[in-house]
Amino acid sequence: MKVVRIIARLNVGGPARHVAWVTAGLRGRGFDSVLVAGVVPPGEDDMGYFAAQHGVEPLVIPEMSREISPRDAITIWKLYRLFKQLRPDLVHTHTAKAGTVGRVAGWCYRWITPGVFVNRPRRCRFVHTYHGHIFHSYYGKWRTRLFLLIERVLARLATDRIVVISPQQFHEIHEQFGVGRAGQFAVVPLGIDLGVFNHWAARRPPARRELGAGDGDLLVGIVGRLTEIKNHELFLQAAAQYRRGGAAGARRVRFLVIGDGHLREKLEAQARQLNLGEDVTFTGTRDDPENFYPALDIVALTSRNEGTPLTLIEAMANARPVVATAVGGVVDLLGELQSSALGQPRAWHICERGVRVQPGDAEGFAQALGYLIENQELREQMGARGHEYVQRYHSKERLVDDLEQIYEELWRPATSKRQRGGQVEIERLPGS
Repeated sequence: MKVVRIIARLNVGGPARHVAWVTAGLRGRGFDSVLVAGVVPPGEDDMGYFAAQHGVEPLVIPEMSREISPRDAITIWKLYRLFKQLRPDLVHTHTAKAGTVGRVAGWCYRWITPGVFVNRPRRCRFVHTYHGHIFHSYYGKWRTRLFLLIERVLARLATDRIVVISPQQFHEIHEQFGVGRAGQFAVVPLGIDLGVFNHWAARRPPARRELGAGDGDLLVGIVGRLTEIKNHELFLQAAAQYRRGGAAGARRVRFLVIGDGHLREKLEAQARQLNLGEDVTFTGTRDDPENFYPALDIVALTSRNEGTPLTLIEAMANARPVVATAVGGVVDLLGELQSSALGQPRAWHICERGVRVQPGDAEGFAQALGYLIENQELREQMGARGHEYVQRYHSKERLVDDLEQIYEELWRPATSKRQRGGQVEIERLPGS
């Protein structure tokens, strides 16, 4: 089977790693798998090196960018020509822009052919993965409505299967925003290379020394691009509120911002205004997650909108407890509320594998941080449960298995044994 995979750009983040792992994994199973990508714009870090490390060299379309542009017409034309040249059996798009131009070009490829006059369009299947969505917190009201309309039309006319990465995301995209038919969806959780994080405990002492952490220091880290959607401002506000509370006793609590982006100068200025001083360190981008996660004691996430954040999966792979805003697939990652937390009138809640906080609540986030900081036993329990969960449900091998199953069922539906009413039966996460 020949598969063409399309992503808008290989910038720092989970989707770039995802497409590299899947493209390489399918090639190892006999698929003719090709990756197509646009160009990473100035101001964003390029992860093309990660694809190269996995033996994947993408075909580059320079006109493909994140924002709407007249050059999108050129991108669609080039993709259409590429499809005619490669004659793919299946096209799989990732992220919003690639999903739009890729499926429009795919619709043209399927239907602009002499065979359409005898009701024989080209045989090609189309899959789209939502790693997140842009239906709130990214753009203004009217632009968001336009994008939502485009997604609804593409789901109806140019998509055979819609992949979401968590049950919560299915609820948001289909049930809340009305995209697609229920039978089009398959829930395929993210997978990562878990082997990279083996022996994390042995890496912890040297990782902490590298960051200048003393034996009594407690490190709270947030990992991700410094962009508006990640809401690092909330992280700094919570850090300042926690410090003003003075609950740490003799322990020094340090806050690490791991990542880079166009908001760095603004965030550094905010840290100075909040008098955080040396309590906050901006490390910049790091491409060695196997080394910095073990050094941390708590991993934080303050996003306004998420699909399933790779940073939390990686944190759990290192047995790190997490505190995060309850957005998108974060809810599924953290698990069920613990019985001790039910009915308590707090702005935050203890879950199986972390603590969840309402988006935008700096005071609640500071309180949740304080509770985790003061409860080492709870941190260790959450870390152990998270590690077990990720080992079971989030390997890259399981990811490739699930996608291979979807591809086979789309291409050979008559022989599929697990297809039920048009919906692929993928193993669901606990509680889904």
